[in-house]
This record gives sequence, structure tokens and C-alpha cells, in this order.
Amino acid sequence: MTTRTLRIAMNGITGRMGYRQHLVRSILPIRDAGGFTLDDGTTVQVEPILIGRNEAKIKELAELHGVEHWTTDLDGAINDPSVDIVFDASMTSLRAATLKKAMAAGKHIFTEKPTAETLAEAIELAQIAQETGVTAGVVHDKLYLPGLVKLRRLVDEGFFGRILSIRGEFGYWVFEGDVQEAQRPSWNYRAEDGGGMTTDMFCHWNYVLEGIIGTVKSVNATTVTHIPVRWDENGDEYKATADDAAYGIFELETPGGDQVVGQINSSWAVRVYRDELVEFQIDGTHGSAVAGLRKCVAQQRAHTPKPVWNPDLPVTEPFREQWLEVPANADLDNGFKAQWEEFLRDVVAGREHRFGLLSAARGVQLAELGLQSSAERRTIDIPAITL
Repeated sequence: MTTRTLRIAMNGITGRMGYRQHLVRSILPIRDAGGFTLDDGTTVQVEPILIGRNEAKIKELAELHGVEHWTTDLDGAINDPSVDIVFDASMTSLRAATLKKAMAAGKHIFTEKPTAETLAEAIELAQIAQETGVTAGVVHDKLYLPGLVKLRRLVDEGFFGRILSIRGEFGYWVFEGDVQEAQRPSWNYRAEDGGGMTTDMFCHWNYVLEGIIGTVKSVNATTVTHIPVRWDENGDEYKATADDAAYGIFELETPGGDQVVGQINSSWAVRVYRDELVEFQIDGTHGSAVAGLRKCVAQQRAHTPKPVWNPDLPVTEPFREQWLEVPANADLDNGFKAQWEEFLRDVVAGREHRFGLLSAARGVQLAELGLQSSAERRTIDIPAITL
């Protein structure tokens, strides 16, 4: 039995997503478990190298978690011949340059989304990955979460019959930062820094819709800046130049050619009255299901009640009790960790990761066209991307 250790340069690890999901809940658990085993008996272990611009903070995190190597020199880590993988979770506006350098240096890459600020640059990244032959993976975490794993299983099993529609609700109230500290970074609300709900979330919705239903064929979106003034991490007032909500309607096509209507509301200016921060409902001729991050409930055609509209009487039907929970029927790990392990297996095998930079480019395309749709107040067809 042999052990192969992959050295991973983790950039932007002091940020919320990079720290919590990728370091604490993914890479460190893999490391602390002694790695994972491939089918041939080889053990794959990971060795993180923490990278950030704040030396004191990155050093503190390294000491806290027993990580030996850390640096503020991103270029030095990229050009270090002992580094196998470069991971990026930094600001969107900086990401494309980092990924280009990493692939040019022959490094495999795993990255958060969006991969670039423009479609042209996102396509260029996909072309570079193809030319260099590196394994490139893009975080598609929601498809690995228990709720959506169950939802996808229902699709695969034909539970819905002909799928008619999918509806999504995402968001929560992000405090302005004056009285209560904002729970998202201020750059999220500055367009000049790559912020914006559409830019941030439409790349997620593209892979969710692709991964569960099929190809996104058109978009009609309305984007809004509901909260025009916010306060940053230093307590200074600033103007919000990016949208904080996006309301989208999508035309989808299943692999079988059926047309499906998609609707997703995304807002950082909404108060939650649902079971989870994001929920998706699929309705079909034979049944319906609602999935959040972890839970999924379903209702078959034969078990569907027959309510009658009568506004003069109070509602007596227990609608929520008429749905059955969908079991996991498997041990489902943390979604980020599960994709990390799949990506690392692809790196060792020298093969393409199923969620690569071309998929990410389609997400950037949807965000770009969503903003255009809102500006022009019209539906826009989505052309296919080819390299």
C-alpha cells in the first residue's frame, strides 16, 4: 500500500466560504482522517498551504488548525514545484488572473464561482484548461447536498412523470451594517469589486438547473438594489452599486426534449418564512417534491388532495402534513467535502472533472445575460458555448 500526498495551495482561505466550507469542513477532515483510499488501495492524503493577504490572520489560522505551511506570497506558491493544486476562494475580480497563472504553471485548479467577471474571460479559462491538460474543477456544492441529491434521485427514477416546472426561493435578510453588523462582506454590494446577487447566484442556479432538469434555453430577469446604502467592515457608510436581489424566469429543456418553466427568486433583502434558506419545488404530472439543503418531501399524484378555493372559510386542510419525507438511503457526507474528494480522485487519475470550467462559463453567461435581460426588459435566448 502506498500513500500519495497532494499539496494544495488554498488562496482566500480567510474568507467566510474558504475558511468554513473548504478548510474546516473539507480539507482538514480529510487530512485528520488520514486521507481516503482509492480502489487500488492507494491512500490519498492532503497537505494544505494557507494563503492570504493578512499575514497575522493567516498565521493565526495556521497555528489554530495545526497547518505547517502558510504564506502571503500567492505567486510564490503557484510557482512552487511541490504544489500540486491551486484552490481559489478570493474576490471574484481577482479570480481569473489567479487561475490563469496557476494553469500556466501546470497546476490543477479547484475554484469557487464565478470563475470570471465576463463570459469572454470565463471561456478563455476553459480554453486554457483544455490546452494545458490540467484537471480543473469548479465548486458545484449544491448538487452534493442531501436535499438536492434526493431531488435528483426522484428525477432519475421518473417520479415526476413529465416535469412541468421548477421554482426556487433563496435568500435572507443581510443587515445593513449600521446598527447590526452585516453577515456578508461589503464587496458583495459593490459592482466595481465584482459584487451583485445576479453575478453571485445565477452561476449557482445554472448548474442546479442543468444538474437536475436540463439545459437553460432563455432567461428573463429583473434585478434590483433594494438597499441603496450600507456600512462596511470599518463602520463606514458606502453606496451599494450592485443588485441585492434578482428575480428570474428560465425556459429549460430536459434531455428528452420536454419544455420546463423555471422561476427562482434570490434576495438579500427578504425575511425567511420557509424551512430552509433555499428551497426548490418540482411539479410534474405524476408528483411533486420540495427540497432544501438537507430535507426533501414529496407528494404522489394518488396522494394529492383536492382543495377547493373558498375565501369565505378558514383553511382546514393540513397541507404540510400531506407530504412524505424522502429518505436518504445512503450516508451523505458534507457536500463541499464530497466534491473535494471526487475532484482529488480525478487529479490522481489524470482525468477531467465532470464540473469544469466550461460548466462555470455557462454560469457566467447566465449571469451576464440575466443582467442584460433586466437592463433591456426582455427575454434573451441563451446560445450554446463551444470551445
